Amino acid sequence: MNRTALKWLLAISLSLNAGMIVAVAVNRLGDPQASMQGEQLSLPDYLQLSADQRRRWSEIEEVFLKDIASNWREIRAHREDLVRQIFSGTPDRSVIDAEQSKIAALQDSQQRRVITQLLAERELLDQSQRDKLMKLLLSRYTQEATEEEMLHRH
Repeated sequence: MNRTALKWLLAISLSLNAGMIVAVAVNRLGDPQASMQGEQLSLPDYLQLSADQRRRWSEIEEVFLKDIASNWREIRAHREDLVRQIFSGTPDRSVIDAEQSKIAALQDSQQRRVITQLLAERELLDQSQRDKLMKLLLSRYTQEATEEEMLHRH
């Protein structure tokens, strides 16, 4: 396989779960319109959570963010190994495949964590808040491009 194909394979691999991971970023961002204007609101503010909802939100978010940060560190390490192998003097396809498999497994695990988190958040929201969160997530998915996509567009 030539280097161009390997680069595209890497970009596709690295982009596999970008959409779901936007949910993590949304926890740190606010209203998309406000973000465009340089203001960042917290998601609990955007959803107008009650005091009890904020407490519960904070509890589940703290554990989730620690867990997802650990997962990202593992993914990052394997991505670095993958890139080094792809661009080494003599790439070893079996090592590349093994690293890609490890990344895919970690991404699958990460997606499951994000889905579990979204389901937990859903449970503490009322219907109006659920609708706001869903619309926000869907709008973010249509606006977001991965860093790899942006890199290859130029």
